[in-house]
Amino acid sequence: MTTSVMAGSAAESFVAAFDAVAGEAVVPAWVQSMRRAAFDRFVTLGFPTTKNEDWHYTSVAPIVEQEYTPLAIRTGDAGSADLLPFRFGPRDCYTMVFVNGRFAAELSEMDQLAGGVRVWDLASAWTRATEIVDHVGKVASYDMHAFTALNTALMYDGAVVQIGKDVQVERPIHLLFITDAIAAKGMMQPRNLIVVGRNARATVIESYVSPSDALYLTNAVTEVAIGEGATLHHYKIQRESRRAYHVGTVDARQARDSHLFSFSFATGAALSRTNIYTSLDGEGAGATLNGLYMLDGEQHCDHQTQIIHAQPNGFSRELYKGILDGRSHGVFNGKVFVHPIAQKTDGKQTNKTLLLSASAHVDTKPQLEIFADDVKCTHGATVGQIDQMALFYMKSRGVNRDAARRLLTYAFAADVLETLEAAPVREALERITLERFL
Repeated sequence: MTTSVMAGSAAESFVAAFDAVAGEAVVPAWVQSMRRAAFDRFVTLGFPTTKNEDWHYTSVAPIVEQEYTPLAIRTGDAGSADLLPFRFGPRDCYTMVFVNGRFAAELSEMDQLAGGVRVWDLASAWTRATEIVDHVGKVASYDMHAFTALNTALMYDGAVVQIGKDVQVERPIHLLFITDAIAAKGMMQPRNLIVVGRNARATVIESYVSPSDALYLTNAVTEVAIGEGATLHHYKIQRESRRAYHVGTVDARQARDSHLFSFSFATGAALSRTNIYTSLDGEGAGATLNGLYMLDGEQHCDHQTQIIHAQPNGFSRELYKGILDGRSHGVFNGKVFVHPIAQKTDGKQTNKTLLLSASAHVDTKPQLEIFADDVKCTHGATVGQIDQMALFYMKSRGVNRDAARRLLTYAFAADVLETLEAAPVREALERITLERFL
């Protein structure tokens, strides 16, 4: 199922990185113990191979074969101008910036936070926010997930966001991770924690971006705890360098009557894998997991979702769309588990892929495991090309073939983008999508 962690050029890089974080004296003893246990587990698990069912269509060999430099100190010279293409407006979001995996206070805009909202960088939160960081490691399990184990062993910096009970946060909180050319052959292991209190409501955006064409590895993990009656809109935007490798995991736990709205947008990286996991641990909880990925050239993008219905009267909705051109390869695997106690579960999953090239291909695998008898669960997957009748109709109305093709491609993506409530984010992603096909 796995291969030895000591196989491949990356092994020495990870050992060196672990030795560096293991020497830190500023973190609590329990953090060091968790890091050691996670690294030992990573060594035991090794990297996943295509014999592993969850990685059957994605080989991590390109990641394993590289050598990486641990970025133990702050590096990079990204400035405000470098951030502009990746921001959503200076007044539209609170923005917390990380350059090459390290917090950059001078580039961040976190003034005048709403009452009841608290944020820290993880590196300082270990000592400044001891009660809240106690959640770290409680949501995202590394027992069976090698990349989560690796992140836990090497975690150093990231964002900690706490939304107090009954707080309604009007402006999104943007966690902007930018990697520049100085980080070439480097590896980043961001670890984020989002805790949303009872009956609170907030929007958090995670962006992983690069203005360079550098080769590097981002392996990010975000843990999310959503309190009773709370709502979190979480948007993950992956616009890494086209030569980069990206593995990102979002793992959530939801209390009674809570709602998670997740959106994943991916256009970058040579090889990327995004895991969106949530467990509906309280009665009446709901999850909406949507996403859009657009690929061309030799890009490979894998999305894995998992929704666990652990209590009655829960609901889930999924809509993932992919647009593939060139010789690109898309993967979607959506899992829904319904426990015996989770009666009255209502779940629907849809995956649609548009192939713009005869050489592009997608592997899609909806997976339902239902152990309750009073449920409504459906799934569907479609793969196709541009509707030739619609193309013919537009040409007959004077629209040239290339313009018609672009408009129909954008129309395919538009309905999933329209599900985004945060207007600045929705408008920016609509513009990026439209420009991609101009």
